[in-house]
Amino acid sequence: MSESPHLAAVPYHLAIIMDGNGRWAQARRLPRLAGHRAGTENLRRVLRACGDFGVKILTVYAFSTENWRRPKEEVSGLMTILDEYIVREMKALHEEGVQIRHVGRLDGISPGLQKKIKQAIELTRNNTTLILNVAFNYGGRQEILDAVRAIIADRVLPDDVDEALFSRYLYTGGLPDPDLIIRTSGEVRISNFLLWQGAYAELYSTPAYWPDFDENELRQALEHYANRERRFGLTTAQLTTVVR
Repeated sequence: MSESPHLAAVPYHLAIIMDGNGRWAQARRLPRLAGHRAGTENLRRVLRACGDFGVKILTVYAFSTENWRRPKEEVSGLMTILDEYIVREMKALHEEGVQIRHVGRLDGISPGLQKKIKQAIELTRNNTTLILNVAFNYGGRQEILDAVRAIIADRVLPDDVDEALFSRYLYTGGLPDPDLIIRTSGEVRISNFLLWQGAYAELYSTPAYWPDFDENELRQALEHYANRERRFGLTTAQLTTVVR
């Protein structure tokens, strides 16, 4: 991964809601699965660009817990596409130092696909160039419920529960929260994605459908981020005092 032209600030952790595959296909009079395949192919391009820009963690929203309600043929096709992607890309991602993590639940996913996901995680677990979190069978509310259940199961005392402890029980435990969340296709909503972690993330929406979201689109988003002032609930004057 080569170096890119300088940006004033680059998000350490970038999250993307990859939206618009179906509409991209519809605009070309193609079946929806053709859009999903194009979107999957685009992930490689964006992942490489993230590495070039200096992003260290990329979290992508690939399949939500609500997506199971889509037509059976589309769900089955999405599972096949993920299976093929892992087989085709796992070795190359490993060689480039990408660490693959699964964010979400494995239950409900076929045993064969579960096995391949676990193999990808195990193969790349020691890589340090960039972390790729794939939010697959993921729901933000489900994640919070799972964290609460795990805390209760561990018999943690109520007074010991604070934000830091709670964060450790999330699917992304041990990782910093996202600095920037991008949503493609022009939609402006979170859609049950990183509800806890995204509390202070900057948000960016682009009308580009995900298969068309290229390096230039990414640069525009990162430039927009670089020009924002992140206050985390403080005033500009307070931030200036802290910096001094």
